[in-house]
Amino acid sequence: MATMKGFHIDFLGKRKLAMGFSLLLVIISLASLATRGLSFGIDFTGGTLVEVSYQDTVAIDEVRSDLGSAGFNDAVVQYFGTAKDVMIRVPLKDDIKGAQVSEKVMLTLHEKEGEFVTDTDPVSKEQTCSADGQSRVCNVQIRRVEFVGPQVGDELAEQGGLAMLYALFGILAYVAFRFEWRFAVGSVIALVHDVVITIGIFSVFQLEFTLTVLAALLAVIGYSLNDTIVVFDRIRENFRKLRKETPVEIMNRSINQTLPRTILTSLTTLLVLVSLFIFGGDIIHNFSIALILGVVIGTYSSIYIASPSVLMLGISRENLLQVKQEGGDQQAAP
Repeated sequence: MATMKGFHIDFLGKRKLAMGFSLLLVIISLASLATRGLSFGIDFTGGTLVEVSYQDTVAIDEVRSDLGSAGFNDAVVQYFGTAKDVMIRVPLKDDIKGAQVSEKVMLTLHEKEGEFVTDTDPVSKEQTCSADGQSRVCNVQIRRVEFVGPQVGDELAEQGGLAMLYALFGILAYVAFRFEWRFAVGSVIALVHDVVITIGIFSVFQLEFTLTVLAALLAVIGYSLNDTIVVFDRIRENFRKLRKETPVEIMNRSINQTLPRTILTSLTTLLVLVSLFIFGGDIIHNFSIALILGVVIGTYSSIYIASPSVLMLGISRENLLQVKQEGGDQQAAP
């Protein structure tokens, strides 16, 4: 319930129900990851990326159909930028090398346009085609080709996993130094909760997991930690000020006091991310999904996971007053 003096919601009174719900989501996520795994993009599995540009707008379904008839049934075709720019990602194939893949893709697209490449400008890379007995600029122009080998993909997956682990260990050390070890463990539990559930949703719905999604997860860790630190800072402050209240009452009061800031920050961030999801195009579709999930789950965990975890670890006023003792002698000195 909210009054003119602020919110008075018994968050910790529902902590068992919330943590049970979170535990169920974590179990589902881990089970899906163990049985179905992630749908890795070519950033991790290896493959060929081809960016092409058309003179006129083109329908994605037609491009996908043309490539499918040429044997690229598993190609991922997306717009990037405008309806004239198309990104084509072809997974690694044992029987075709990377250079041959891009050549075959372009040959297929040119044949669909009824044109044959006759020349390529060495400076601008613009291609000239012969069509209907006339020479003209090709309707389909190749803009960029990238090939990711399977070894590079494995290294990226390994380094990405290590990056998340290093981030979690760094956060554990920082929060333990800044607050108290129980707060550090609680914050890491909340962050692991956020990451596991977000990745689990990608596994359950088989959404493509790429480097941009990995970058979104690292951003989610930072966002969720920031929200958690704000709550922890208020909890520590109230533990020192409110001597007669129990730890549960102090934590509830602290969460309610920071709730307006949490709601405002989350809503403004979500407005940007939803706009990015709607108007950003297919190329950053999964990136924005990961961030939206991370913000929602991170906001939830800073209230229902981080603080209850600290409470279960047995936090007390004495644990925090010891930190304040450092300046006690100086304050007592005349």
